[in-house]
Amino acid sequence: MTDTAQGGAPQGLEAAKEDAHAWPKPAAAWYAVFVLSLTLLVNFLDRGILNLLVTDIKRDLALSDTQWSIVNGFAFVVFYAIFGLPIARLVDSTSRRTIIGIGVMLWASMTALCGLARNFGQLFALRVGVGVGEACTGPATFSMLADYFPRDKLPRAIAVLNFGFMTGNGLALIIGGAVVAWVAQAPDWVLPGYGPLAAWQKTLLLVGLPGLIVAALMLTVPEPKRRDGAGRVVGATKAPPLSDVFGQIGKEWATYGPMFIGLALKTVMSYGLIAWSFAFYNRTFGWTPVQYGLTAGTVWFCVAPLGAMFGAWLAERWTKQGMHDANLRVVFWSSLFLFPIAGLQPLMPNATLAIGLFCAQSFVQNWVLGPQNAALQIITPNRMRGQVTLIWLFIFNVIGFGLGPTIVALLTDYVFGRESQLNLSMATVAFVVGPIAAFVVWSGLKAYGAVVARLANDINE
Repeated sequence: MTDTAQGGAPQGLEAAKEDAHAWPKPAAAWYAVFVLSLTLLVNFLDRGILNLLVTDIKRDLALSDTQWSIVNGFAFVVFYAIFGLPIARLVDSTSRRTIIGIGVMLWASMTALCGLARNFGQLFALRVGVGVGEACTGPATFSMLADYFPRDKLPRAIAVLNFGFMTGNGLALIIGGAVVAWVAQAPDWVLPGYGPLAAWQKTLLLVGLPGLIVAALMLTVPEPKRRDGAGRVVGATKAPPLSDVFGQIGKEWATYGPMFIGLALKTVMSYGLIAWSFAFYNRTFGWTPVQYGLTAGTVWFCVAPLGAMFGAWLAERWTKQGMHDANLRVVFWSSLFLFPIAGLQPLMPNATLAIGLFCAQSFVQNWVLGPQNAALQIITPNRMRGQVTLIWLFIFNVIGFGLGPTIVALLTDYVFGRESQLNLSMATVAFVVGPIAAFVVWSGLKAYGAVVARLANDINE
């Protein structure tokens, strides 16, 4: 007689079904997190180093604060508007690790070539090229992680992934500051057919190289099987039409809308302040790149990871307590606590108090790194994750990274009228945009929790 499992199904058949839907082994999943974290590290090393070079680049290329903000913000996201969607459609149907590897290689090369720019137009065009990194890596990375980890473990995995983000920012500040000082004292470099290179040009050429190594490492990361929202393997599928993607977003707009708009507004505040942080300490307290880099980089290394892990822990704890809106609830509380801290920091009378608030800001703003990304992946069908993530990142980058630095610069140039009043511009953005961002995220909690509850029921059936 054939052995049967409880309920009458053959045990062999049940075991085969269970094995077919088994999640990847933890060692393989965490190795993927490690390599993907390295891609974030070199990404934010390339991006963050530019903020330390603002004074020298502005001087040599004769840029205004507004022009600089366009190069450092808006130019970076133009790529999304042109090629981001076709890449996202590939993410939903082809090898994601290959897409990431190509993206890392291209943005590393573009970062190095930024060191050869001679004017605003050339630097703008090359920064547009650097945008390929986010367009290729963001959607593919989060899509892969959602297929490596069950939804209750996804916030922690994404929080660990973002150690690369935090380490990249830290290295950009600490090592970047040291590299800036070293190349300034190094013998002159003369490039045949180009001429002598300034210190900032040599720095950009050097920091672009590690990305090529990381691009090669992506070949060692296995491509996971694709899964639906309940964790079941769905196999390879064609990318759905864009009309279906927007239809899904429209159907669940009460959930997607607050996530998209709230995070974009929060990023206007956060990145607007980060992009001008060194300039603030330089103009207000006379700090050098080395002094600021060592201090701020240490904060990123020591405080930001604690914030990321606390946010992931809080999301997991609330999930275990039955809060279906746990991930988005963490984003709300982070947004609510963040804006007064960020707004008061540039108003402090001395650098010690300002850095103290910078530590608090780094802790609170990084609560969201795991939960906010996990929230999006959990509610999005697998076959649409690449495209929906791209739309999310497009809004997040165009509004957040594109407008954030520019709004601060416009306030400095045209409202307060003096570079020395940068601190007032930063405080204004925090106190005006921050509360709106928190309110928008709060407005989506009920709808998001309902969607997650529905998915939880699907898993239990």
